[in-house]
Amino acid sequence: MQPDLAAAIENRRDDLIALTQALIRIPTLNPPGCEYHTICQLIASRLEARGFAIEMIRARGTPGDSDTYPRWNVVARHDGATQGECVHFNSHIDVVEVGQGWTHDPFAGTLQDGRIYGRGACDMKGGLAASIIAVEAFIDTYPDYAGAIEISGTADEESGGYGGVAYLAERGYFDPQRVQHAIIPEPLNKDRICLGHRGGWWAEIETHGEIAHGSMPFLGDCAVRHMGAVLSEFEDKLFPAMALRRTDMPVVPDGARQSTMNINSIHGGQAEQDADFDGLPAHCVPDSCRIVIDRRFLLEEPLDQVRAEVTGLLETLKQTRPDFEYTLTEINSVLPSMTDRDAPIVRVVAQAIEEVIGNPPDYVASPGTYDQKHIDRIGKLKNCIAYGPGILELAHKPDEYVGVDDMIDSAQVMAQSLVTLLTGKAQSV
Repeated sequence: MQPDLAAAIENRRDDLIALTQALIRIPTLNPPGCEYHTICQLIASRLEARGFAIEMIRARGTPGDSDTYPRWNVVARHDGATQGECVHFNSHIDVVEVGQGWTHDPFAGTLQDGRIYGRGACDMKGGLAASIIAVEAFIDTYPDYAGAIEISGTADEESGGYGGVAYLAERGYFDPQRVQHAIIPEPLNKDRICLGHRGGWWAEIETHGEIAHGSMPFLGDCAVRHMGAVLSEFEDKLFPAMALRRTDMPVVPDGARQSTMNINSIHGGQAEQDADFDGLPAHCVPDSCRIVIDRRFLLEEPLDQVRAEVTGLLETLKQTRPDFEYTLTEINSVLPSMTDRDAPIVRVVAQAIEEVIGNPPDYVASPGTYDQKHIDRIGKLKNCIAYGPGILELAHKPDEYVGVDDMIDSAQVMAQSLVTLLTGKAQSV
């Protein structure tokens, strides 16, 4: 590690803490997509004062975008003294719902025992703050660097990234002629490099019935019972089959090295009433029941096979179960993404981790998708990884936190990677 650069980052510890807290205190909840412009403006104001060129970009027409909840993104670019390659740090600005079980105020950014608590602290405002500190320290230490550095804060990663990185990628922001190296500071632990992620297929299945009086269910057709048959098929056939499949991808945690499926939601019959409703339900046979499935699949599984496995079970029920009718609606699909372990950004960050942390990195893949999918599939930029501070298992949990020391170490790794890529002063890899 370059000693002047290491000192420059350590001297910014209080600034790093304050920046992380400021980001957490903006409640960028998604859904519905709150305060995106506010947090983008905070990032823009800070970086513009440091000489960055700023673009504020609204992803008009993307899912969820409205005048009430506009999908704002910010891209900040700093050009070096001479021409060279561009390194892009991309962080999402949105956070998931708070949920129950917190002992800290989720939007206070409380600092306690070397940890900053709050929704988004780990996933991934701590990573965003660490990347900003790393870049600022690098520019101050190496003002004559060659190339360019970009920092982006993008919308909607938690709901697919279509109002964020996908929108930017479609407009050329991740074209390999424009950006050569991309780092996404997702919380995969400071000594691990994430090469990619599993695929995902989301669908809604609706079973159909016929409404009738609840005292005479034989005059109707219960859609909930039909859905029970679907779930039984999943339990007896699909889940055991998925459990036998293992991937060569280095997915963490170990349970995610197999195919998985989650039943995201289920609803049948009458709509749920408001919490203050104290009346009694009507007596009706439900004529509709819906579930949403979240199927995560492996690099070795073709998407067509994933679809066919579910539709095959449904078609079998249609042939064998009296009056069984269903509708399947695909919601979204994402193919797996994997960066080659010998890619330039992987080798550079691996060397930096060994220099800063003191041991070689682990190479992992994420159980869930993140915005690398759009940089890869739409932007066609393969030289992309996820690397950042935070413990993956804390994401979306109550009392989510990020460690200050972990942010400092990750910022050191990011900054040292910039030295290798943009100055030529470090040993080549």
